[in-house]
Amino acid sequence: MTIPAAQAEAADLLARLSGAAPVETHISAVYVGRDTAWKMKKAVALGFLDFTRLEDRARFCRRELDLNRPHAPGIYRDVIPLTRAPDGALREGGDGPAVEWVLRMAPIPAGDFLDQVPPTPALLDAVADAVAAMHAAAERIPVDAPATMGAILEGNVPSALRAGLDAPRVEAWAAAARAELARIAPVLAARSAAGFTRRCHGDLHLGNLCLWDGRPTLFDALEFDEALARIDVGYDLAFLLMDLDLRHGRAAANRVLNRYVARSGDAGIVAGLPLWLSMRAMIRAHVEGARGRDWRALLAAAEQHLVPAPARMVAVGGLQGTGKSTIARAIAPLLGRCPGALVLRTDEIRKRRFGLAPEQRLPPEAYAEDVSRSVHAELFAMARDALAGGQAVIADAVFLDPAQRAAAEAAAREAGVPFDGLWLEAPLDLLRARLAARRDDASDANEAVLLRAAAVDPGPIAWHRIAADDGALAAALVALGMERHSMC
Repeated sequence: MTIPAAQAEAADLLARLSGAAPVETHISAVYVGRDTAWKMKKAVALGFLDFTRLEDRARFCRRELDLNRPHAPGIYRDVIPLTRAPDGALREGGDGPAVEWVLRMAPIPAGDFLDQVPPTPALLDAVADAVAAMHAAAERIPVDAPATMGAILEGNVPSALRAGLDAPRVEAWAAAARAELARIAPVLAARSAAGFTRRCHGDLHLGNLCLWDGRPTLFDALEFDEALARIDVGYDLAFLLMDLDLRHGRAAANRVLNRYVARSGDAGIVAGLPLWLSMRAMIRAHVEGARGRDWRALLAAAEQHLVPAPARMVAVGGLQGTGKSTIARAIAPLLGRCPGALVLRTDEIRKRRFGLAPEQRLPPEAYAEDVSRSVHAELFAMARDALAGGQAVIADAVFLDPAQRAAAEAAAREAGVPFDGLWLEAPLDLLRARLAARRDDASDANEAVLLRAAAVDPGPIAWHRIAADDGALAAALVALGMERHSMC
């Protein structure tokens, strides 16, 4: 959409100031200069927003500044008017009546937007940490969550049809989405009552994250419609997961989901994922269609997210250093529905209970017997929540105690899902070497911890016994009946 004629003079000034043509969306034009970027909201009315009045553009510029500066203080600077100089020429700032309002920002190098950056494991973890921190700080706002989602769902149908998406498929999608919403409505209402509906980002795709001072930074939060931003944190996160799944594959989305849950403890988030992922894909599909771009993969994703996939539970046990977490992470994207299994790791649960990131070290008293009991109890409670929500689960713990193994099996049995236990084994010298080589891991185990664990009799092991060597992943897939899956 071109810049409206009424804003042509402002556009000419900003082009001169920046020395560049604007980067445009359907609602804004951003002029990126060497030291400053100027963002002007287009004077358009699009049904879901109306920026035609100057006073509203000023108000939404200020709202955007207020929403984003807490998370991106180095990017968002101020809101200024464009006014007329004594000679009648338009200028930046000034004391006269505003002709236009613009948001001033720091320029972001094009290659630093996360839709342009390769998603390394460390970067994906940092992205999830940033989102979890934003949600933790967000204002809690109870809403009628099923009604909110229903309104968003119904608004997507005419938008998709206007954008030229295949009408029978859109109508079939809407019917399936309505059925899924009706099924999970009580869960959504309960989550809102429990504080999971908050003032979220609202537009959390990879293009709205960037690297700033070397860290993933959220910007461009949705400012023009509070109803679209006062949502379940899971619906907010789902846009990012959907984008990662399509751009980089399920493993990238799975890693972000699991890191987010490790930081937040919100295992119940998975209950809404099929609907939320589907709706985010549909929104992106009709936006792309309205821009004259290919929407087919996005519509197919919207449809696929609503196709049921059976849940199951896998537990991975064994001594420290056997590679339990490596196996769990490799298998997780292959299990169940998108983006794969929720990996629940006792090491991460323990760190969260003490308010630490997974890589931070805990003192010895954090490993007292009573603490460990409570950590395992939380793991099984989270597993039950996730399984009840329809997501596959992988429980990652040492599981030396037969009672803990029995509790893992009981969680699956209570949920009515299949269970498999994997028991990893390796020579003690190899485990010592692996622990010595560990860096930036959630486990605090050292050689002394390993030796104490190795002296414990775990009792009879009825789980699949797997040598923790280079063939461990292949053996695990065979044990789970998944040998035909890719091991990339």
